[in-house]
Amino acid sequence: MSLTKLLRKLFVVGILLAGVLVGIVLSGRATDQPDVLALTPARSSTSAPAGAEQAAAPAPTAGPDFTRVAAQTVRAVTNISSVQVVRRSTSPFANDPFFQYFFGDQGDVFGRSRAQQSLGSGVVVSSDGLVVTNNHVLGDDVAEVTVTVGDQRDVKAKIIGVDSWTDLALLKIEGKGFPVIPWGDSSRLRVAEWVMAVGNPFSLNQTVTLGIVSALGRANVGITQYEDFIQTDAAINPGNSGGALINARGELVGINTAIFSESGGYQGIGFAVPSNLVRRVVDDLQKFGRVRRGSIGYVQVIPLSGRLADELRAPGNDGVVVNEMSRDSAAYRNGLEPGDIIISVNGTTITDPSQFVRLIADSSIGSSAQMVVLREGRRSTLRIPIEAQQERRVRRR
Repeated sequence: MSLTKLLRKLFVVGILLAGVLVGIVLSGRATDQPDVLALTPARSSTSAPAGAEQAAAPAPTAGPDFTRVAAQTVRAVTNISSVQVVRRSTSPFANDPFFQYFFGDQGDVFGRSRAQQSLGSGVVVSSDGLVVTNNHVLGDDVAEVTVTVGDQRDVKAKIIGVDSWTDLALLKIEGKGFPVIPWGDSSRLRVAEWVMAVGNPFSLNQTVTLGIVSALGRANVGITQYEDFIQTDAAINPGNSGGALINARGELVGINTAIFSESGGYQGIGFAVPSNLVRRVVDDLQKFGRVRRGSIGYVQVIPLSGRLADELRAPGNDGVVVNEMSRDSAAYRNGLEPGDIIISVNGTTITDPSQFVRLIADSSIGSSAQMVVLREGRRSTLRIPIEAQQERRVRRR
């Protein structure tokens, strides 16, 4: 073979080897490229600033961790079982209007008694056995109340007192060293703050649900006479009544009381009595066996609508209208009359009936309320003495 032919063959082999090496390099780049794209965020066709590829994507926001709070508090939430004596008429005329006109609901005239059990929740607020619950959990004509504490012991309870105005009740169980949830300051709550509800829905003991504070100072919802509720979307169902509403610090900020529901179950609107109000009720029930509130006698007030404002010659819609009142009330004796528009009490402008009721009830007994009223378009100021409220006593056994 001549030298010329040998050089030609080596040239061809060299070209072939170079092609193989280029193919290997290109193949390596193609397989590496998807890994790089998977690790970087998508970019537009415009060039990014230097170092943008190294910017970390924001971490996803996690929800609140209530595990520690739950571990510290659930054992202080109890199950309440109340046995009530219900009198049921056996008369064939029980549904007759004529019979009811004379005998009403007095089933013990022509009837017999039967026991009826109600279930709910309660919260231990002192290590020596004070338990707060709802009045409606106990019911009327209570024969026996049993509290199931955190270690699943059933303990008989004594009723210290009840308050129908706030739907609260205070019980006492014998013993010491019970787990307690510390009191929180409900005035520090803020809308959208996380809270935890603990109770016994449908007898499922120590159930925990989580939500936020939906609204504060909720009133005019028709649950109790004295309304100043915390509204929450934490799941509350039948059996949760009397349970605890707890903040992120593990403090008791409310007693769960009611839900708004068209189905009878949870729909995202629950109401709790604020802890500051609960403490005031508990203190009075301990000291006096009842809650001491101010009163000006029987006075029923209604909202001042636009139509009423026009009829009564009111310049605006602030105030409430006296709809009914008793002639022997302190209010009537001191100049208040039906049809008057109460504009302010002790310098506070009145905006709705619930606010008026709270202001009078919270007034000190023996003091006086200075009311600015509008009558036939003319303003006047009345001073009405605050008397002790006379609450109907519910029979307890």
